[in-house]
Amino acid sequence: MNANRAIDTLVIGGGAVGMSVAYGLARAGERVRVLDEGDDAFRAARGNFGLVWVHGKGVGNPAYARWSMAAASQWPAFAAELQELTGIAVELSQNGGLTMFLTEEELAARAADCMSIRNALGGHYPFEVLDPAGVRAISPHSGPDVVGAIFGPMDGHVSPLRLLRALFQGFKSRGGDLVTGVRVERIGHRAGEFHVAAAGATHVAARVVLAAGLGNRELAPMVGLLAPVRPSRGQILVTERVQPFLNHPTMHVRQTGEGVVQIGDSKEDVGFNDGTTVEQLARIAQRASRLFPILGKVNVVRTWGALRVMTSDGFPIYQASRDCPGAYLVTCHSGITLASMHTGPLVRWMRGGAEPSEIQTFKAERFHV
Repeated sequence: MNANRAIDTLVIGGGAVGMSVAYGLARAGERVRVLDEGDDAFRAARGNFGLVWVHGKGVGNPAYARWSMAAASQWPAFAAELQELTGIAVELSQNGGLTMFLTEEELAARAADCMSIRNALGGHYPFEVLDPAGVRAISPHSGPDVVGAIFGPMDGHVSPLRLLRALFQGFKSRGGDLVTGVRVERIGHRAGEFHVAAAGATHVAARVVLAAGLGNRELAPMVGLLAPVRPSRGQILVTERVQPFLNHPTMHVRQTGEGVVQIGDSKEDVGFNDGTTVEQLARIAQRASRLFPILGKVNVVRTWGALRVMTSDGFPIYQASRDCPGAYLVTCHSGITLASMHTGPLVRWMRGGAEPSEIQTFKAERFHV
C-alpha cells in the first residue's frame, strides 16, 4: 500500500515532543501526519511528572537556561490557546516551584549551581534561597527535617495527560492526520522525498521529524543523524485524593487538580526495564513523608515506572540532517517544559526560518570525543 503525497511533513512519535511539533506545523497550515507506535511502546509522556521548570536547569550550558526560561514565559499563552481551541484545560499553575532539601550540603550545592547559571547569564535567572522559616511561610505543611529550599518564581506544573489530549485534539482540529499502532521500519530518501515504511504502508513526505524518544536511536542513522540517547527510569507513587495542602509544586511532590498527590524523582540506570521496586518506592515515600509529614497517613493507590529519554549531558538534541535535507531530529527529557518552544520557534526553524540561537549548541557532534 502507498500513502500518496498528500502530506508536507511526517512526524514520527506521538508523545509530548512529537505532538507539540505536529500541532505547531498543522497550526502553520501544513499537511501533517503523525505515526505513533502501539501502547507497548515506552511512553515517557504518559509517565511524566508534569513540571514546567526553570530553576536548576542550565548548569554548564546557559543556552539551556535561556531556552527553558523562554519556554516557561510562553506557557500561559500556550495553555490559553489550547483551551480556546479544544475546550481542555491543561491545569497550568505557574506561581513558582520549590526544590526542598533535607541536608545543608544538598541545599548549598544546588544554590551554587543556580548562582553559576545566573552569573553565566549576566544576572537574569530568578531564584531565591529559603531558610526553614521561609519555606514554612509559603508551604506551611513542610516538615521539621526540611533545612531549606530553592524557590523558582517561573516554575509551575500542568497535567501531562490533559496536555497530551489537548495536543491530539488541537492537531486533529487543524487538519492533522494521526496513524496509531504502527512502528517505523525503514526511512528512505530519494528525489527530495522521504519514503517511510510502517506496518505495510509507505508514507511519502518532503519533510520528516524524528520525535520517537528512545526510538530515535535506531531511526536517526536512517537519515544521516545520530541520537545517542539512553533510558533513565523514574518511579512514581500516586495517593488517594486529599484536601489541597500544596501551594506550589516541588521536585519530589506535587498535588494535581483532582487532589491526588504524585511523589517521585528517582533516577535509575536499569536499561529498558520500566517496572517498579519496593526498595525504591519505599525510599521515595520516606523522603516525601519527611518533606510533608501529612503524607504519612495518606493511602497510596497506584505506582508506576517510566523511562526518561536522556543524553549523557542531559541536554536536548535538535538537528537538521545534511545528508538528507528535510529530516530533523528532536529529542529531550523536558518535553512538558519545552512544549511551548517546540510548537513555536522550533517549528518556524523547520519551515525555513532562522535557527533559534538558544539551540545552536544542541547538536549530536558534541558527543564526538
